[in-house]
Amino acid sequence: MEGYTSSPPSRVVDIHTHMYPPAYIQLLESRNSIPLIRKFDGAKEPRLIILPAEAESLDKVSSSSSSHLPGRPVTRHYSSLVQKLHFMDTHKIDISVISLANPWLDFVAPEDAGETAKSINQEFSSMCTEAPGRLFFFATLPLTAPPKTLLAAVGHIRSLKYCRGVILGTSGLGKGLDDPALVPAFRALAANKLTIFLHPHYGLPSEVWGPRATEEYGHVLPLALGFPMETTIAVARMYLAGLFDQVPDLRMILAHSGGTLPFLAGRIESCVVHDGHLVREGKVGPSRRTIWQVLREQIYLDAVVYSEVGLRAAIEASGSDGVGRLMFGTDHPFFPPLGTDEQGEWESVTWNAQAVTKVLGSDSSGAKAVMGGNAFEVLRLHGDS
Repeated sequence: MEGYTSSPPSRVVDIHTHMYPPAYIQLLESRNSIPLIRKFDGAKEPRLIILPAEAESLDKVSSSSSSHLPGRPVTRHYSSLVQKLHFMDTHKIDISVISLANPWLDFVAPEDAGETAKSINQEFSSMCTEAPGRLFFFATLPLTAPPKTLLAAVGHIRSLKYCRGVILGTSGLGKGLDDPALVPAFRALAANKLTIFLHPHYGLPSEVWGPRATEEYGHVLPLALGFPMETTIAVARMYLAGLFDQVPDLRMILAHSGGTLPFLAGRIESCVVHDGHLVREGKVGPSRRTIWQVLREQIYLDAVVYSEVGLRAAIEASGSDGVGRLMFGTDHPFFPPLGTDEQGEWESVTWNAQAVTKVLGSDSSGAKAVMGGNAFEVLRLHGDS
C-alpha cells in the first residue's frame, strides 16, 4: 500500500500550492504576448494575463479605467515567501510542496529553456532552504529544450534535496503527453522516483465557450470546465498510447481531483471495449490493463474539488485504497476571497478541508491520511534527501 497507513502522521500537507519566484515575474514583465504581466494606470497591482480570451481583450482595455481589466492581480501571495508562510500558518498547514504555476516554461525559446529552468528550480530550492522542514517543491522542466538538455535537467533536479517531483502541463514537447518522444523523460523521472504533478493550462478552444463568455461569464467556463477536461483528455491519451505500460514505475498526481476522470473512467473503458478499430488492432485482449487499474496503481489525485460530492467520487474511483490515493491541496494563490481580507482565512481552502471532514469524519485516520499522511509518505517528506 503506497499511501494510506493505519496511523498516518498528523500533519497537514498542501501539495497543490504555487509560486512565481521573482525571476519568473521579471520574465513575464518583459513579454508583449501571453503569458505576460502588465501594469495598468489606476490599478493597484499589475495583472497576470495567461489565457487566450484575456489576450483578446487587451486591446479593448481603456488605459483610464481599472474596473474591467483582463487577467488577475499579482499580489504578494504570488511571489513572497513570507506571505506563503503566513498563509500556511493561517490555515494550519505544516508542510507545502510548492510549484511554479502555469504556463511554466512552455513559451521559452529552446536555446534558453535549459538555463531558465535551472535558475527557476534553484530559486525554489533556495526558498525551501529558508524554511527547512516546511517547504519542498515540484521542479519545472525545460520542455522546449533539445532532448539532451531535458534529460540533463532531470538529473539536475534529482540532486536538489528538497525536490520531490516535477510539475508538468499537458502539452509535453508540443504534441501532448502521448508523444513517443517523451518516453525517455518519463523513464528518467520514474527511475529517479520523481512524481509528476500534472496540471492543466490550455483548456479548450475559446470558441467552445461562445460569443458571450469573455464579456459576461468571467473565467468560470475555462477554469471550471476547460481545465478539468484538459486533464482528463491528456491522461486518456496517455492511456490509449500505452504509456503507463511502457513506464510502469511512473507515478502521477492529477490536479483538481483528476478533472472529470473519476466520473468518466467507466465511459472511457466502455468505449475502449466497444471500439472496432482497437479490437481489430488487438489492443483489447485479456492482458490489457483497464483505465481503472491505471487509476488505482499509478495515479494519485489531489483533493482540490471543493465539495464532498466530488471528493467521494474521487475516493471511490481510486479503488479499495481510495483514501490512500488522495492528497489535500489549496491551489494558493488562486481563488482568493473577494469580500474579506486576503490575510485571513480563504473560503476556497475551507471548502476543501470541510469536504474531507464531511466524507471521512473529523479527526479520523482517513481524514488524517488525505490531509497530510498520504503526501508525507508518498512524497517522502520525512527528510531532506
